[in-house]
Amino acid sequence: MATVTGGTLAHKILSAHLVEGELTPGAPIGIRIDQTLTQDATGTLVMLELEAMGLDRVRTEVSAQYVDHNLIQEDHRNPDDHRFLQSACERFGVWYSRPGNGISHPVHQERFGRPGATMAGSDSHTPAAGALGMLAIGSGGLDVALAMAGEPLWIRTPEIWGVELVGELPDWVSAKDVILELLRRHGVDGGSGRIIEYHGEGLAGLTAMDRHVICNMGAELGATTSVFPADEEVRRFLASQAREEDFVALAADDDAAYDHTERIDLSELVPLIALPTSPGNVVEVREVAGEPIAQAYIGSSANPGYRDFAVAAEVCDAVGYAVHPRVSFDVNPSSRQILANLINDGHLLSLVSAGARIHQAGCNGCIGMGQAPATKAISLRTVPRNFPSRSGTKEDRVHLCSPETAVASALTGVITDPRDLASGARRGDDGSHRLPAITYPRIREPAEPLLDTANLSAPPSPGDGPRPELQKGPNIASLPDFEALPDELELPVLLKLGDDVSTDEILRAGAEVLPLRSNIPGIAHYAFDVVDASYHDRAKQIQADGGAGHVVVAGLNYGQGSSREHAALAPRYLGLRLTLVKEYARIHWQNLANFGVVPLEFVDPGDWEAVEAGDVLRVTGLRAALAGGDEVEVANTTRDTTIPARHHLSPRQVERLLAGGVIPYMKAHLAGH
Repeated sequence: MATVTGGTLAHKILSAHLVEGELTPGAPIGIRIDQTLTQDATGTLVMLELEAMGLDRVRTEVSAQYVDHNLIQEDHRNPDDHRFLQSACERFGVWYSRPGNGISHPVHQERFGRPGATMAGSDSHTPAAGALGMLAIGSGGLDVALAMAGEPLWIRTPEIWGVELVGELPDWVSAKDVILELLRRHGVDGGSGRIIEYHGEGLAGLTAMDRHVICNMGAELGATTSVFPADEEVRRFLASQAREEDFVALAADDDAAYDHTERIDLSELVPLIALPTSPGNVVEVREVAGEPIAQAYIGSSANPGYRDFAVAAEVCDAVGYAVHPRVSFDVNPSSRQILANLINDGHLLSLVSAGARIHQAGCNGCIGMGQAPATKAISLRTVPRNFPSRSGTKEDRVHLCSPETAVASALTGVITDPRDLASGARRGDDGSHRLPAITYPRIREPAEPLLDTANLSAPPSPGDGPRPELQKGPNIASLPDFEALPDELELPVLLKLGDDVSTDEILRAGAEVLPLRSNIPGIAHYAFDVVDASYHDRAKQIQADGGAGHVVVAGLNYGQGSSREHAALAPRYLGLRLTLVKEYARIHWQNLANFGVVPLEFVDPGDWEAVEAGDVLRVTGLRAALAGGDEVEVANTTRDTTIPARHHLSPRQVERLLAGGVIPYMKAHLAGH
């Protein structure tokens, strides 16, 4: 690795990996990628994209494919895709993590993460690896496929947001409350265009997995990524995983200058909770205490550490009661290794004895794959997101909280501030029974945990026999071909949406939809069905009538949330050619351009009011306008008005967009060589 120099830690790592461009905020740069992470909900498309590009073998230091999202095997589709992914890993030289081995982010931290490395991942929570001093960026699958092929990852240079942590977390407050505090202060777009860099004496009290929690949910702030220094705690973690040789100390310079600064006194934090239906809708737990709950859920990539489960187990042990009879207490181990250690230390027995339902190691209910809550019933979850319907229940009431809040509420049956356990929280709907007072269990992670590598398969070495064939089941369809961008578009506005539309609303997750991730015509039936169930049929009718496609209009932070490129690809398959919004979330904006959709923004956000669903918009001279600058005029022929619009695409992106997207461009590019 190149020598890491500079001021902030983020700039040091970026400088060491810079391939093209300058580190000026907002300027496009290309960075060399050391590692990639893919998961099965997005990885099948990545592997199909590698096949389409004709790649022989990945050109990264480490590429790993995890099967953690689509674990329910109710028919052939998921197991067929698992077999396809395993064959693709053998073909392209990728590590393969088998179903049940665990969630990609904690497993990658256990086995592969190293300070100073860069990583691109086809999962929006890839920044969790920043806990080890990595610069890990969530990206669309196509951008990850290009990185696996040795191409740079292209981003706009982020500003660096220095967050100083001081003090020590009080009893009953944990890492989840730290990131919820930032969300309470800044909302779901407060980190847009920024890297969050943590520093300060408060880091001494945060383990590597605590930091994982904070970096993971930096994605909910809209941040490009988050990063912690690689210090003695990171050394301790790597040593516990028998990987101390991967450690290198990394930190910002003492005089590092940040573009933005923040200070959090950990000692002043209190238990927090995000109310439906946004991670940014954060209040103190005390403000909503007493509301009856139906489910408490511990696990996910947002609270994946040993202590997150052990603290719940020790609370249950100390209280000596089973969970409230009205509550489903769901425990989702984040990795097989952590599950083995919970078994070895007796914590799993404590959870089972308290009435917990133990599920396999994976994402599970976080992505709507099982553990769906009852209609309109409160579900407290340690997951990172509570967007509408993400849980698998259309009318859900998911709240985001810490493991402490979740277990306290599971025992009492109502939302409970976990600090009340110190004095004996009241249990039951009428609060007539008081639980025994207990002391907060301060958990120490095992210094020498059981290590589990049996379910992680190394790729064959180059030259180890012929390349294996890809094993494609009947549910895997070839990627659709898209034509080049025409010079004129005249299109109806099929949908007009508001602010903060998430990719879960554009194309939802869940057990009904995600098994179709390798079948674009099939998954397209679910596009936008959360907000308008008629979208698919109306879009297909336009195509049947010979129309050129359609437009979607939206507000701020359009496409927040998951990195899944299906949210761009499925609407594109249905004829989406142009989006006109106030502001985009970073990954979805890039995914749209990658698949040939023109992502325009209103110059004046107030012009959003001047467009309605059903209006016809026309753009002429589009190719020249995109190539010649950032301004594009959009005519509303229905209202005889002109709307000034702009794009933020680089010349490189424009070139690919004009070709119809990255895949047609790469096909032509590789054919010419």
